[in-house]
Amino acid sequence: MQRTFLIHTFGIMSLFKKDTSPEMVPTKTEMDVLQVLWQYGPSTVRFVHDKLNEQKEAVIYTSTLKLMQVMKEKGMLERDESSMKHVYSAAVEEKKVKGTLLNRFMDSMYNGSPSDLMVALLGNDKTSPEELKKMKELLKNMEGK
Repeated sequence: MQRTFLIHTFGIMSLFKKDTSPEMVPTKTEMDVLQVLWQYGPSTVRFVHDKLNEQKEAVIYTSTLKLMQVMKEKGMLERDESSMKHVYSAAVEEKKVKGTLLNRFMDSMYNGSPSDLMVALLGNDKTSPEELKKMKELLKNMEGK
């Protein structure tokens, strides 16, 4: 189980550039760390590590530490070293990263067609009536712009 974490973390390197451009493409494991930081704000490695362990199989603390150090070098995270415990925060905007990932997914799976993606989402058995209602409202709002 821990081997899977390490493979996702270090074996599959992202197409990340060292700047904070919207073209950053984090790995699955890097996204897990970013999700914690986006949700909870600036955090210590211990806090992120504990949240990751709540979400999946046991992860070794030193693996989380190394991953976050690598993410800082890639430009994905910032580190505040002003206190004894280093505090990390996301250096990339959630909306930009998710937008880039969505566009890449849409390009590769649906030939760049938002309508084909929408049809796939609407036809999905997991889409609840509440989610359908929310999507309809979003479409109405987009038409008004």
